Amino acid sequence: MSTFSQFSFTGHKALVRVDFNVPLDENFQITDDTRMRATLPTLQKILNDGGAVILMSHLGRPKDGPNNKYSLKHLVPHLHELLGGKVKVFFADDCIGSQAALTASMLKAGEVLLLENLRFYKEEEKGDAAFAEKLSKLGDVYVNDAFGTAHRAHASTAVIAQFFPTGKKMFGLLMEAEVKSAEKVLHESEKPFTAIIGGAKVSDKILIIENLLERATDIIIGGGMAYTFMKARGGKIGNSLCEEDRMPVALEILEKAKAKNVSIHLPEDSVIADKFDAAANTETRPSDAIPDGWIGLDIGPKAVGIFSEIIKKSKTILWNGPMGVFEMEKFQAGTKAIALAVADATRSGAFSLVGGGDSVAAVNKFNLADKVSYVSTGGGAMLEYFEGKTLPGIAAIKETVS
Repeated sequence: MSTFSQFSFTGHKALVRVDFNVPLDENFQITDDTRMRATLPTLQKILNDGGAVILMSHLGRPKDGPNNKYSLKHLVPHLHELLGGKVKVFFADDCIGSQAALTASMLKAGEVLLLENLRFYKEEEKGDAAFAEKLSKLGDVYVNDAFGTAHRAHASTAVIAQFFPTGKKMFGLLMEAEVKSAEKVLHESEKPFTAIIGGAKVSDKILIIENLLERATDIIIGGGMAYTFMKARGGKIGNSLCEEDRMPVALEILEKAKAKNVSIHLPEDSVIADKFDAAANTETRPSDAIPDGWIGLDIGPKAVGIFSEIIKKSKTILWNGPMGVFEMEKFQAGTKAIALAVADATRSGAFSLVGGGDSVAAVNKFNLADKVSYVSTGGGAMLEYFEGKTLPGIAAIKETVS
């Protein structure tokens, strides 16, 4: 599949769409550089070939044009450091216009130019073709390495590709790895295939669950969304999170799963609290017998045991969403146990893909990111991919993918 690896960037200026939408603290220091580090192999290959790199990205959600809070200039020192401290990293205080064009034209082999935030222009999110064409003139090869934005039909992710000939538009190494891993789970999964779906709301995960009913052998449901299923089945869930209007859909999913011989596993027990607070009083109760005034905030020890056994027997694992409020120490045991079970299964030969912001945060928190097969950088993009949707950023380059 790797058009990118075969391409020689010698003498080329590669216009690379990256996802540098990283969190910054009040002093503009990066608090998590995962997304920046993930694209380093792509940048290093271009530079090592003797090419120059022009980087495009967005940062945050600026509403009305340029805003210092969302300026990519804050990333330049760390980018310089990540590239080894010897590569010249220039910054253009615009992404189109004369300064960007002049700096790009003077860029030499082995140098990097970071353009200002694309979203300072409303045309970026509108997918404006004239804006995309202006961007395209800055480089002679287009590389999309931003899986995190592949589900957006924006100017720099989907529209820009039309201004480059076949052979000069391609995925970067990160995008290739993301697509390959997702394809492996969706279309080449070894059975048993277990999908672990967590998070707060059923409504966020209906499409992914329905699509997985065609592929998975087991679906584990945890997190707040489990209580909508519990209540739909007639259980008592106290003050736990519940989407009343989604209860009929939850019952439909259970019926469809039965018809397709897919096992859906809900947590037998829950760690419950008398309030949503790190210092709350806690108890363990059956998940369908939670007293009024109490809230389910994590899966309980019985659920951990059952879920871990299912995961242990799996050959393919997809994990999207935590089992509870793992940010609070009292309610992290379930998510941690599932993370460890996925790591154990991976060590025994299973292929495991972890995606979605909270699941990724969990494997990072418990230092298990290198113990699973692949950690996706694209939350919303991965979710839409597993819902069976066509991602515009992938479709724009698909003719170059074999």
